[in-house]
Amino acid sequence: MPISGRLRRSVLSFCVPVAALIISAGTMPAGQEAAPSKRLRPLEYNKDMLVIQAVVGFIAPAGLGDSPYDIDPDGKIRLNPGTGSITYNFRSGDSAIDLAGDHVEPAVTLFNPGAENSRSGRESRGLNTLACIGNRVKIWTGEGKGAIGSVIGKHGGAEHVMVDFPDASVFEKLTVGDKMQITAVGFGLELRNAPGVTALNIGPELIEALTGLGMGITPEGKLRIPVAIKVPAKIMGSGLGADNAYRGDYDIQMFDEKTVKECGLDRLRFGDLVGIVDADATYGRIYRQGAITVGSISHSRSYVAGHGPGVTALFTSKNGDIELVEDRDANLATLLKIR
Repeated sequence: MPISGRLRRSVLSFCVPVAALIISAGTMPAGQEAAPSKRLRPLEYNKDMLVIQAVVGFIAPAGLGDSPYDIDPDGKIRLNPGTGSITYNFRSGDSAIDLAGDHVEPAVTLFNPGAENSRSGRESRGLNTLACIGNRVKIWTGEGKGAIGSVIGKHGGAEHVMVDFPDASVFEKLTVGDKMQITAVGFGLELRNAPGVTALNIGPELIEALTGLGMGITPEGKLRIPVAIKVPAKIMGSGLGADNAYRGDYDIQMFDEKTVKECGLDRLRFGDLVGIVDADATYGRIYRQGAITVGSISHSRSYVAGHGPGVTALFTSKNGDIELVEDRDANLATLLKIR
């Protein structure tokens, strides 16, 4: 399908769900065609310098707050399952919106309580920071021992890491507490031919997969990245204000019905790559006109004010040196060959 379109300056114009629309920080003349993908240069980074370490996680138990009740911004009281555990029926590629849950983490949730017996202790922070999206995970204990999967999400606050497996039969063999080891690589990754872009939380495995889907450097020097959907930064919520985006996530608020409809946010799936327009995550998550951040959906919607589907940042550019190409195949289920 030809890639074309007129870029309007209003924020909501970024939400129009037109297939394969190119978005950049500047304007694009009407009818201008995107450069053929064969003209893209592959992304170069310090692959040979990256440290590969083992990090360990254990399947976390299901968690709830002191009260089972959540109150939404309209005052409605809700009862829903939340974080942790083994989620059998919502995995990569499934809806992150159409489920009776709040902050649900897809597939399998890992944490590391460590010697401090705290889910937010040093060991869990190490797990959450060093594990990168796309990294290989191997089950080391229990009936599922030996199965191989991938890291698909990071959740801040809880310091959880989510993993998924291409073999669906593995899920029936898992038990809360099972030990898994992640081959962590990607922390410290620096881009060599995209100086205006910072990489965060992304492993070489996902970079390779995205390159196969059409990611690369344009003749103008921008990093073109396929995304499943575009989001205006004005609706980003919980997670703003952190001094870094190298762990955890921040949330897409779903409370403005007009924006949800115009942006097609009701189509969000676990593992979707999203482009957040006017968002900079270089040194923490902030609103900045012209900036672009690309991330993946790591946890489900929430009914609590300021919260919503979580986004783990993968790339960010404060000057808008990223082009977004809409592609519904830009999902971790497809990219990492999970489903």
